[in-house]
Amino acid sequence: MQISSSGDDVLRNEQELIDALPLDGARVLELGCGAADRTRAIAKTGRPASIVALEVDERQHAKNLLVTDMPNVQFALGGAQAIPAADASVDIVFMFKSLHHVPNELLDQTFAEIHRVLAPGGLAYISEPVFDGAYNEILRLFHDEQRVREAAFAATERAAASPGFTLVSETFFKSPVRYRDFATFEEKVLKVTHTEHKLTPAVYEQVREKFTAHMTEEGAKFEAPMRVDLLKKVA
Repeated sequence: MQISSSGDDVLRNEQELIDALPLDGARVLELGCGAADRTRAIAKTGRPASIVALEVDERQHAKNLLVTDMPNVQFALGGAQAIPAADASVDIVFMFKSLHHVPNELLDQTFAEIHRVLAPGGLAYISEPVFDGAYNEILRLFHDEQRVREAAFAATERAAASPGFTLVSETFFKSPVRYRDFATFEEKVLKVTHTEHKLTPAVYEQVREKFTAHMTEEGAKFEAPMRVDLLKKVA
């Protein structure tokens, strides 16, 4: 396993990787669903039998509970280190850019919980941003995640090397990131409720300037490097 790619990775929609998974009739669990954008994309396929979307941020969870157009999705409040699900009750666990938000001291416990709830042969899909690229250079001005991402990767490595999991694949790609304008970036990134970003006026101006440098007539476009580790629970 490696934390980043040494080659030129292709630009792709991550949904392609998701669609290639055995979702038909699957019992799906998403850990750290956030605003449930990815949850919605999976639910729209109509393939899973059920989806439980877990979120630790109480304010975001309250918003998710207002969603009424995803009848096969159940929203629940809780952290990945203490999953409110029975043993061997899940076929696929998803984590989209959420593993590095788990406190370092709880990362191994999180993988133990994932292993517990997965049925034998079940899959853990861990999607994490790679600490590189122009978009990352903007984010690190106010929220440098290098250490937590390294810790998340190390925990994934330990899980893959453990007797309970085997590594199925590791995929690197670039994910398109688009914002209509800086106000949209500010709303979706700077004002997220799961992390309280406190920018000084000077840092705020730095962020705005770096972001504005990427603006075009079609908005700001970035290609964010990503890594997906797919682990399988040993039967």
